[in-house]
Amino acid sequence: MESADRIGRRLKLRDLHLLITVVQLGSMAKAAAELGVSQPAVSKGIADMEQTLGLRLLDRGRNGVEPTAYGRALVKRGLIIFDELKQGVAELGFLADPSVGSLRIGSTESIAAGMLPAIIERFWRDHPGVHLDVAQTVISTLHYRELRERSIDLLIGRIPMPFNVDDLEADVVYDDEVVVVAGRQSKWARSRTVKLADLSSEPWILPPADTMPGSLAAELFRAGGAGMPRAPITTLSMHLCCRLVASGRFIAILPGSILRFGGHDGVLRRLPVKLPAQPRPVGIVTLKNRTLSPVAKLFIACVHRVLARPPQA
Repeated sequence: MESADRIGRRLKLRDLHLLITVVQLGSMAKAAAELGVSQPAVSKGIADMEQTLGLRLLDRGRNGVEPTAYGRALVKRGLIIFDELKQGVAELGFLADPSVGSLRIGSTESIAAGMLPAIIERFWRDHPGVHLDVAQTVISTLHYRELRERSIDLLIGRIPMPFNVDDLEADVVYDDEVVVVAGRQSKWARSRTVKLADLSSEPWILPPADTMPGSLAAELFRAGGAGMPRAPITTLSMHLCCRLVASGRFIAILPGSILRFGGHDGVLRRLPVKLPAQPRPVGIVTLKNRTLSPVAKLFIACVHRVLARPPQA
C-alpha cells in the first residue's frame, strides 16, 4: 500500500462518495443511475481506488456487490468525513446567520410525551428560524444505532447508570423519579396514605417485561416488598397509558416529568405511595468524537434552562 500522504493526494472526496453510493445501493448499475454517470465509469472509479490502495474493496457477484472488510472500513470512515464536512458547512452558515439552522433530535416516548414539548416551545421562541426534526428512538445499552449512523445529532431520554459506552457520552440533565398515578375519578385519588401492596389487586398498566422500563418497574415492586400486580395492559405508549389511566379504571407507574410537563394535572393524580429511592437520570447522548454544531449547543443549553426551572404552580 502506498504511503498515507500519497493516497491522500490521489484519493478524492468524489471517490469516497462513489464507493459509499455503490455499497449503500448494493449495485454498480444502481449507483450509476443515482449519480448520473455510466456504469463503466463507476466500475473504473472503483478499480482505480482499489489500485491506489492496493486492496480489494468490493466482492462482485451475481446478486450485486458486497464490501470486503477493507471496503466496510473505508465506507465507515468516509461517512464520518462527509458528516463532519456537512457539519462544517452548517457551522459556516450559522456563523453567517445565527438565526437559521437545523437539528435532528432523537427522543424516547416518555420524553416526547412530557418534557420535550416544553423544551421545544422555549427553544422555538428564542430561535424561530431553526428547523427541528424529531424522531422517536429507543435508549438501551445495546441500541444507539441512529447516533452511530449519524441520522440524528443527539438523543434525549432516560439513560442507564453508570453510562459506560466507549464511543458515546451522556450529559445528565434531569433526575426523573417515577410516581404511581391514578385517574381523578379513581377511589384512590382521594386517599391520603397508600402502600404499594394496597394496589396489588387493582388493574395496572405496565411496560412490557422484556423492556428496560419493564425491568425497572419489576425492580420497584421487588424493592417495595410487593409482588407484581395484575396488568391486563402492557404498553410503552405514554399517550395510551395516560388516556387509559385518566378513565379512573387503571393504576400506572409513570415518570414524574409526565405530570410536571405533560399537561395532565386535571385528569391524573399522583398517589401518595412511597417508592424505593432509585436514580432515574435523563441525559443527552452524543457521539464522543463528533463535533457538536452551534445549533446543538444552543439546544442543549436550552434543555438545561427549562429543566432547571421549578415546576409552575
